[in-house]
Amino acid sequence: MTVTEIKPLEPGPGQVVITVEAAGVNYVDGLFVHGRYQIKPPLPFVPGSEIAGTVTAVGPDVTGPAVGTRVLAGCGLGGFAEQVVVPAAAAVPIPDELDAARAATFTQSYCTALSALRERGGLKPGENILVLGAGGGVGLAAVQVAKALGARVLAGASTEGKRDAALAAGADAVLDTSTDVKSAARAWSEGGVDLVYDPVGGALADPALRALRENGRYLVIGFASGTIPALPLNQVLLRNRAVVGVDWGAWSGSNPQAQRALLNELLRQVRDGHLDPVPPHTEPLDAAGKVLDDLLNRRVIGKVALLP
Repeated sequence: MTVTEIKPLEPGPGQVVITVEAAGVNYVDGLFVHGRYQIKPPLPFVPGSEIAGTVTAVGPDVTGPAVGTRVLAGCGLGGFAEQVVVPAAAAVPIPDELDAARAATFTQSYCTALSALRERGGLKPGENILVLGAGGGVGLAAVQVAKALGARVLAGASTEGKRDAALAAGADAVLDTSTDVKSAARAWSEGGVDLVYDPVGGALADPALRALRENGRYLVIGFASGTIPALPLNQVLLRNRAVVGVDWGAWSGSNPQAQRALLNELLRQVRDGHLDPVPPHTEPLDAAGKVLDDLLNRRVIGKVALLP
């Protein structure tokens, strides 16, 4: 990965140019760079899938947002740059409560969390949930969203720093995932948790599945450990448990209006004070390679934003 100069971007019909103030760094960006994602863009390409900044030019037929509007946007690729071009409909105004760095690291983590917990997992007020990988960006978002939905949250993470971050984000209790996850989660929830939110996979999957109570739901978010687990299906059958896949990215691409409504709902919760996204760590654009390496190797607490 290298930083290079390219020509200034121009908007086409229905497009806007955004001057990027911050670009969120996500696990999927690292997969793109390593060629491990199911979509493999031709080389060379600019990674970066979500940004925040200011609209500085609009193309023909654009009725909004206007030049000067602070927006966030999902761009798929191209975000690690000083400018991006996106369809005008993809540029969403940012509430005053969010600075650029938090806005650039908001959409993927928080939309995944709300889509998974409420739409796919059916989380109800008063239920108990175990959030794995709770010190990462996706996990911290799940902790906050679960609390906003009225759940009790047990946050599992591998280091003290990550567990402290989860407590600061609102978790009711924390769990050291290097210990006996099944026994600790069952003891905390007095018999078993109602939901497991798992963006990690690997060796944690089996004990987390066994920590579920009757009719418990196991939400498969991703595999940050690098290992796709093989779950024992007899443990799914026993006690009528369910394993539920969550592919928010594919769903949002196929359902743009529903995704916009989901994002607008989350931004309203920020404005109303029900969600308070954790400020990300920030790095300069030329640190992108190191940041992605740290992210893929699970050395990051919370989120990271690149500042062009």
